[in-house]
Amino acid sequence: MSFKPVNFAVIGCGALARQAHIPNIANSEKTVLHTCCDLADEALAECRDIYGALHLAKDWHAVVADPEVEAICLATTEKLRLPVIELAMQYKKPVYVEKPLARTLDEVYAIQKIVNSASVPFCVGHNRRSSPAMIDARRIFRCHMEHPQLCAWRWDREGDTRPKRRDDGVAALSCRINDDWYSWKSWVFDKEQAPHGPMLFEMTHFTDICNWFLASDPVEVVAMETGMLNHAIIVKYAGGEIATLMLCGNGTFGYPKELYEAFGNGAAVVCDHMCEVRTAGIADAPPRIAYPFLKDRHPGVGVQGGISGWLEKRAVACKEAVATKNPMLQFTAEPDKGHARAIDCFVDEIRKNSPTVCGVDDAVKATRVAFAAIKSAAEHRPVRLDEI
Repeated sequence: MSFKPVNFAVIGCGALARQAHIPNIANSEKTVLHTCCDLADEALAECRDIYGALHLAKDWHAVVADPEVEAICLATTEKLRLPVIELAMQYKKPVYVEKPLARTLDEVYAIQKIVNSASVPFCVGHNRRSSPAMIDARRIFRCHMEHPQLCAWRWDREGDTRPKRRDDGVAALSCRINDDWYSWKSWVFDKEQAPHGPMLFEMTHFTDICNWFLASDPVEVVAMETGMLNHAIIVKYAGGEIATLMLCGNGTFGYPKELYEAFGNGAAVVCDHMCEVRTAGIADAPPRIAYPFLKDRHPGVGVQGGISGWLEKRAVACKEAVATKNPMLQFTAEPDKGHARAIDCFVDEIRKNSPTVCGVDDAVKATRVAFAAIKSAAEHRPVRLDEI
């Protein structure tokens, strides 16, 4: 059955929108880049001249009200999320919104109430859920947790005399995030625009992944930070699961950014930078899966793919960056973080032939964990989620 592409309006055409959402909408067979809305003439000209936007606008009210616009991609700063979402829900227009939902919990809960009352398709940009590598890693892990496939070689030292443990097999997840703060934009340090820094605007990506992988409700958070750049967080879940998150802004782009290690029922599932998944302790699970890179300028380098292939490609790209004095050349062979697939899957959700991609309730849950971490770090104590 064929479908007419959905006319999208992108409201907020900053760097992220022009690097990901706008080209993805323009290039997809499921979507049309109908309108781009921003206050910056230069950004709008790029949307028209490079990506082929059919219409340009500066008044988001008129864009939402336009009967030809069928869905909204909202990539403004958090200050302009609630009013746009509220108007879009009034017009029954589906919304894909960047994370985090808002700067404050009051706004987060207001958005949740508005969206749930409207019953209109709504997706929050926790795009890692749509990364091919993350999808496979979670599928393998959840299948093992719910239907364990133990390996015959597992060493059971005590056998039948082994003591019973209530937490036997309970899952744990480790997330390591390596970033380089020298690359951050100035708005990151603006307390009015980003009052909580990366503890909110970055953290929600990873608290959502923890909730998604562990399939349990978070109940308590302990966090420590040393200013904006280094954060360590522990999340306890209702079923006894534990997640640990380490975010470091003093790292390097010469090394993979994200590492997720999930353990449980005598097994491990590891997603390394979304370009390789490794498993151990699961009968019949593939030990290694490598995934295609995006924008690979060096297809003849690191042909084995995966992490080792990525490192070889990055080393060559860094040498090019030095030789040309252009640091942007270091970026090549990027992992598929799921940006394009998230939009396509949201279109399927709009057409009512696929499940919810990442709905408002899941996004609120991830945001509450982030705010619990913010409160814990500030007050130097564990914080229960029912306090948030």
